Amino acid sequence: MGFSFTVKHASQENRGRIGLLETFHSRIETPVFMPVGTQGTVKAMTVDDLRAIGFQLILGNTYHLYLRPGLDIVSEAGGLRRFANWPESLLTDSGGFQVFSLAKLNKVTEQGVNFRSHIDGSSHLFTPERVMEIEMGLGADIAMAFDICLPYPSNFQVAKEAMERTHRWAERCLKAHHRPDQVVFGIVQGVTYRELREESARTLASLGFPGYGIGGLSVGEPKPLMYEMLDYTVPLLPEEKPRYLMGVGSPDALWEGVARGIDMFDCVFPTRIARNGTALTSLGRVIVRDARYARDFSPLDPNCQCKTCTEYTRAYLRHLFKAGEILGAHLVTYHNLYFLKQVMEEIKLGLRTGTFEERKAEFFARCAN
Repeated sequence: MGFSFTVKHASQENRGRIGLLETFHSRIETPVFMPVGTQGTVKAMTVDDLRAIGFQLILGNTYHLYLRPGLDIVSEAGGLRRFANWPESLLTDSGGFQVFSLAKLNKVTEQGVNFRSHIDGSSHLFTPERVMEIEMGLGADIAMAFDICLPYPSNFQVAKEAMERTHRWAERCLKAHHRPDQVVFGIVQGVTYRELREESARTLASLGFPGYGIGGLSVGEPKPLMYEMLDYTVPLLPEEKPRYLMGVGSPDALWEGVARGIDMFDCVFPTRIARNGTALTSLGRVIVRDARYARDFSPLDPNCQCKTCTEYTRAYLRHLFKAGEILGAHLVTYHNLYFLKQVMEEIKLGLRTGTFEERKAEFFARCAN
């Protein structure tokens, strides 16, 4: 298999579309939500769990896997897919988000980023060339170019300089990359400045990447502002290439992102809140730790057919969390990922049948919290 993307259906209601993303290991219908497996595993889930739900594409993180267990070990194992026993497709983030999230532990120069390891304090230089070397060694189907992600708000001049450096690094990534069974996506930056977002989209489109990430959003800005940036950015990206909104995965943002032409999403949100005992349901969020569920022997979500909802009660889930049992994190994580997979199916049904806006309004009315 090679890599390709084909738009199969375009909505008449908005910019949403259904596509077929073919990677080197899977054929994936888009729009698609990708669970995050930062360190080679989606927390609290097994490979069989993910495949049972229907996921075909998950993420790994270059920075974290480079530090632990190390590129040499993953390469010796035959790449991240074999190391993690994941037979489907993989995408690796470049570490650009860690420029933002670990800002106190790094220094950015034109050459690259000097990271001080959050594990042992050791120093590591990430250049675009080195990042491509690591991502080629990890062997994911899709590698992301090395970029600079800034916080919100950021000064215009600082944002402009970071965007321009991101463009220079994108060119360096393309020149350094040479693995034939892997593609590289560029990443649009520009914080929340319309002219920067538009310039970044045009510049990266001119470089001819096979796909495009939209980065630097969902970093503290209000959601309406994030959607406004998508309104400016997406129309300037090639129609025939996949568009990936990075780090975004709440149910409302999936609906709003698809309506604006996004094909791919990822986020730690559903798995992170699950480990804290919060479930996404068709009736809104349920915090299973709450005392009100101590004697609630009903399903977590009465409208859900996942194993958590068909086999366990809210009372039992609450007990697991109160007792510190790790099964609780697994069961709620399973449900949250299953729920988001069903949200994506509902979104695609709306696109196919011309009922997207109607279904979106119904979903928002049910899941207001």
